[in-house]
Amino acid sequence: MNPSPIAQVSTVVHDAASVHAAIESRFSCRAFLRDKPVPRHIIAELLSLASRAPSGTNCQPWKVYVLQGASRDALADKVCAAHDAAYANPALAAENTEEYDYYPTQWKSPFIDRRRENGWGLYGLLGIAKGEKEKMHAQHQRNYRFFDAPVGLMFTVDRAMGRGSLLDYGSFLQNLMVAARAHGLHTCPQAAWNPFAKIILPLIGATADEMLVCGMSLGYADESALINTFHTPREPVSGFTHWLD
Repeated sequence: MNPSPIAQVSTVVHDAASVHAAIESRFSCRAFLRDKPVPRHIIAELLSLASRAPSGTNCQPWKVYVLQGASRDALADKVCAAHDAAYANPALAAENTEEYDYYPTQWKSPFIDRRRENGWGLYGLLGIAKGEKEKMHAQHQRNYRFFDAPVGLMFTVDRAMGRGSLLDYGSFLQNLMVAARAHGLHTCPQAAWNPFAKIILPLIGATADEMLVCGMSLGYADESALINTFHTPREPVSGFTHWLD
């Protein structure tokens, strides 16, 4: 009798140290080597690995747009122009709205405390003091240049899908980011793109049925960049886990 398919699947990852290293070495990279391209076959391999993510009833709700070269630059120019315009005239900011609430409308502790620690830690490292709005604006706009990464990714989901698909999407994105580490690549997942969906979706050729989930920068880290020394802390297991015996 042939063993069942389940019985043939190994229950042990024999290279667990590499899995751990890929997860632990991932961080939000904010400075890439613009002139070091990522071969297309590697991007395709990463996306194939990411697609092994679980999804409710195997719906696989992800759709990916890969931007390189001229398409990447054209998108960056358009969004940077809109970002600058809203900075010069805050009334224009109302034109750039997210299609779903990534962040809460009312913050509370401990989440707001972590957010502030993250923001001021990053700006402090860069020597940007509280109230230096022009410097903050310039640093925030680095998002819209993909932090100089040669590859920009945009992720969409069909509007017909439920909120559970965003949970599925998180698994897909994490798979992609961890798989990138296996190739010596780094990433930065970016919700910063979301307010500019009205600009982005037509430029990438998305249909009216699609909603922007987020963007991502992909490439080789600039290891000499000060900003890439910024790594965020994590709460200990004891801080978020309740054991029920």
